Amino acid sequence: MTENPRVRLRELGVDVGHYATGPLNAITDVAGVQVGHITLLEGEKTRTGATVIVPHAGNVFQDKAPAGIAVLNGFGKFAGSTQIVELGEIETPIVLTNTLAVGRAIEALNRYTLEQTGNEKVTSINAVVGETNDSRLNDIRAARPSVDEILLAFEAAKSGMVAEGAVGAGSGTVAFGLKGGIGTSSRRVKIGKTHYTLGVLVQSNYGGHLLVAGKPYRADATHDKDGSIVMIVATDAPLCSRNLKRLAERCFGGLARTGAALSNGSGDYALAFSTAEAVRRTPARRKEISDAIALSNDVVSPLFEAVIEATEEAILNSLTMAETVSGYNAATGKPSTFEAISLDAIRSL
Repeated sequence: MTENPRVRLRELGVDVGHYATGPLNAITDVAGVQVGHITLLEGEKTRTGATVIVPHAGNVFQDKAPAGIAVLNGFGKFAGSTQIVELGEIETPIVLTNTLAVGRAIEALNRYTLEQTGNEKVTSINAVVGETNDSRLNDIRAARPSVDEILLAFEAAKSGMVAEGAVGAGSGTVAFGLKGGIGTSSRRVKIGKTHYTLGVLVQSNYGGHLLVAGKPYRADATHDKDGSIVMIVATDAPLCSRNLKRLAERCFGGLARTGAALSNGSGDYALAFSTAEAVRRTPARRKEISDAIALSNDVVSPLFEAVIEATEEAILNSLTMAETVSGYNAATGKPSTFEAISLDAIRSL
């Protein structure tokens, strides 16, 4: 039986790390970032969806955001990753969905981008899509979400509070043998005289032996080994693509703190982008020598530490906010249920 109501980690009296959070403790604390979900919980078999992260309110294809991607164990699909590695930028919003919906998510991003004013002559798009496999609760072979359904997540994208748990791309995910999902967190960091914000959003669907703030969660708990996670980092700090890749790599520090198995069958992906206008790659800047002002190597360590904290907390929020979900195991063809994490067990820690 699911405990009600579901709450975020800090409401259970657990603080992660040393840095202060933003006002919402969410990726949308980074100004301009918007998040939208389409959640499909239908009948006995459909437990899936999509989550969209929009880097800024403008035309992302024209005003590209510098970005870096990191892969710890590449058992997964991350569309657009090679061009991000090569050029150090993203030119579309980011879509998270299930494994077999990656192609449909690419088509949705293509439609969204081609329809934007100013893109009338665009003939090539590097759509950015991450995935995890939700087939333990969802009939993943049923071709959901559709392209049109994924486009609804763009229409729902907004700033402000972010829905967490069994929503969007986290509708059918499982973590540590418990119901996983979407989680988010943020941190505020002072470098010199300036305060910067970074936020993390995760799609948790992986295994290991769960740790909550460094303490084992229930010795009698069921544990998974394999699975995947996608971690998206946004920051308003002016970082070059090389340091954004380094920032993305630090997400794995937060992942490890949760007791992740990091197994052969895991897909562990992190992508970081900057919303800072000073480093945005506008059409004019792409045609000339850039004079962008970016933070130097010697001052970025506080951001590295903060992203570890935010990643750990985002993952734990994805668990505490998720409710028990019953669905369909596409591999066995049988009904399945994954219980929500026990909030009382966390309180007892």
